[in-house]
Amino acid sequence: MTGFPWLTLLIVLPLLGAVVVFLVNEASVRSTALAVTIADLLISLPLWWLFDASSGQMQFLESAAWIPSLSINYRLGLDGISLPLVIMTTILMPLCVLISWHAIETRLRSFMAMLLIMEGAMIGVFAALDFVLFYVFWEAMLIPMYLLIGVWGGPNRLYAAIKFFLYTLAGSVLLLVAILVLYFQGGHTFDILALSRQTYPLSLQTWLFFAFFAAFAVKVPMFPFHTWLPDAHVEAPTAGSVILASVLLKMGTYGFIRFSLPMLPDASRLFTPLIVVLSIVAIIYGAYMALAQSDLKKLIAYSSVSHMGFVTLGLFMFNIQGIEGAVLQMVNHGITTGGLFLCVGVIYERTHSRQIADNIGLTKPMPRYATFLVIFALSSLGLPGTNSFVGEFMVLAGTFLWSKVATAFASLGIILAAAYLLWMVQRVAFGTPAPHMLPKLSDLNQRELVMLLPLAILIFGIGLFPNPLLSRMHTSVEQVIARVVPSSHQQTSTRSVPGRPTPLPENNLGATINVVHPPSAKPHSNLPLTEQQRERP
Repeated sequence: MTGFPWLTLLIVLPLLGAVVVFLVNEASVRSTALAVTIADLLISLPLWWLFDASSGQMQFLESAAWIPSLSINYRLGLDGISLPLVIMTTILMPLCVLISWHAIETRLRSFMAMLLIMEGAMIGVFAALDFVLFYVFWEAMLIPMYLLIGVWGGPNRLYAAIKFFLYTLAGSVLLLVAILVLYFQGGHTFDILALSRQTYPLSLQTWLFFAFFAAFAVKVPMFPFHTWLPDAHVEAPTAGSVILASVLLKMGTYGFIRFSLPMLPDASRLFTPLIVVLSIVAIIYGAYMALAQSDLKKLIAYSSVSHMGFVTLGLFMFNIQGIEGAVLQMVNHGITTGGLFLCVGVIYERTHSRQIADNIGLTKPMPRYATFLVIFALSSLGLPGTNSFVGEFMVLAGTFLWSKVATAFASLGIILAAAYLLWMVQRVAFGTPAPHMLPKLSDLNQRELVMLLPLAILIFGIGLFPNPLLSRMHTSVEQVIARVVPSSHQQTSTRSVPGRPTPLPENNLGATINVVHPPSAKPHSNLPLTEQQRERP
């Protein structure tokens, strides 16, 4: 290994913490788990400043031989795509411990151990650069999440846990088959970076694409593989819902951008219309289903289906606006939806009900709680000034370059999001609470304030100043685009090309201003014109 083993420490520390919680006395279990997750957060923060945004190479590399006879290595590294996801994970895990402080009373040691094992495995997925190592971490998440739902969940927890397990396991089996095929076709190596540089025939890419799709679409989840998600969210404890929505769903979209796009570029372009249709259906269907819900958790679960549709839509636009917006939206969704689930957990501890009808009129008895709920709801619907606005705007801008019709249909999701979220806020925050509920409605305590405040700060911080995030992912996203569309560097370079948009320096909101130069009599190159350029007079 070269340099300080930042990533190994981030992975190993929670796993060691899972052992320690069984060694300390019962009264110290919560504080021990909180200390481990905070320590992991503090270790991850220097990576943000040490990361070289101008470099397109993997950074913080660690490598060691694991099974040399099979070319299996312990390889870790981060780029501008995985770095924000790792830091988001370390930010959310202390909050999961805090929301479980009083909510979990039975088998506390095991519960905290499952949270810590999940943290180590999730960071490992984002950092792994060897396919076997990636698959080990990918599968390692399955059992702890199954137990979180099946042991500490609601009345129908076994049904939800088994459904979650079967869906994700089926996708994982096909993922393993695809990994083995790549190993034999790519020169007998499991090195993810080396396999991403290989060229495969279209027929092979097609089969591999659908094998990857089966694993990643279930994890997102994309329509029509989403049916396990509402059940899992409703039955899971609050910490499980936060992990599921904020981090686990991003494993699927991360798989698309890390594996499907660079390794299978021809198949990715071929099946883009299919992904676009499924994404738009998910956006509209998820929003309509959210409108019909009376359970707060189900409402947020279906909103996740809708919002993740924007992510998959942006990833397959193959332009800088679409993919950067999608990666940014992965982070935004984790923050915003995590905050909404935390708000549901807070009120559930008081009223022991997730029904909207049992939790109305909270503004007067719980003004601080109502304030945070409104902030998270406005962020989720994409209010300008919040983080989700930037991500969704960039995704729609990237989609507009691909198809105006697709953009129009996708925009319906934003309108419907405003409808179901504002209707939820109107009922929960305003109105008159039931008299028998008033004694239970105490406002946020210090622990809950500490839990919700960082997410609110991130919402406005990213919404007003997204450039630190966008600048770190820019070079990595450009490399993905160059792999999928080899001629794309002509469009993203700062050189003036007649008839093509020339990007000027980004403004503070990360938007790119394009100046179109009139086409000259002599064409600059034989690159195919885009749809937008054909229509330009």
